[in-house]
Amino acid sequence: MKLSIIITHHQTPELLDLCLKSIKENIGYINHEIIVVDSEAEEKTEEDIKEKYPEIKLIPFKKNLGYSKTVNAGIKEAKGDYVLILNADIIVLEETISEMIEFMRENPRIGILAPQLLDFTGNIQISCFSEPTIKAILARRTFFGKFKNGKEALKEFLMSDWDRKSVEEVDWAQGSAIMIKKEAIEKVGLFDEGFFMYFEDADLCRRFREVDYRVVYYPRAKMVHYYHRSSKKWGGLLDLFLNKYTKIHIISALKYFRKYHEKKNK
Repeated sequence: MKLSIIITHHQTPELLDLCLKSIKENIGYINHEIIVVDSEAEEKTEEDIKEKYPEIKLIPFKKNLGYSKTVNAGIKEAKGDYVLILNADIIVLEETISEMIEFMRENPRIGILAPQLLDFTGNIQISCFSEPTIKAILARRTFFGKFKNGKEALKEFLMSDWDRKSVEEVDWAQGSAIMIKKEAIEKVGLFDEGFFMYFEDADLCRRFREVDYRVVYYPRAKMVHYYHRSSKKWGGLLDLFLNKYTKIHIISALKYFRKYHEKKNK
């Protein structure tokens, strides 16, 4: 089989339906399978998927296991040479999937390929980053971002000097939409399940780069992303105290920095 498409879903059935329709309309003749991994699965959603898309393999979980465990459950079932991992809030555009497969086939050292993500007005979203630093994360989450050092750290992290219209090797591709070579996953390993949510994609990209697989941003392939930043609601210190997703984000960041600090000092 050429391609396995894994869609992670958590209680957004309308978006999931749009995602599945876009795949069905734009997959072409690629030999593929679709695996939907559903966290905190609702009975009605399961019934609707089975009725509308009987060919899909559905893996429901009654609990929210977190992003890493959800994706890994799909990868373990995947039979394709390539694995396309999508959030349920992604809309696949025409020829995107075939473009990505062909580019990876022509460039065998690419382990992870990320498409250009657009919002519903056609604006390019920031979906690739340089290696995260403590300064950059603090600049995104606190008033440190108002100061010169914070602004510089954030600018480097967000790769602000790049217009995101050219093919580019990057440190970190956001996991909302990435294509991975299956044989590379088997060598590098699955997502680290120590991350419940956030930074698991940064960790995977880093592990790929450590064994000389390239992580590449490929803007010739485009997808639409209905992006809602759960970890930023009120802004500033209020998020740190009141937004549970911000707390999860900070915890995951600390796990990431600790993991690679300890690895460096071994």
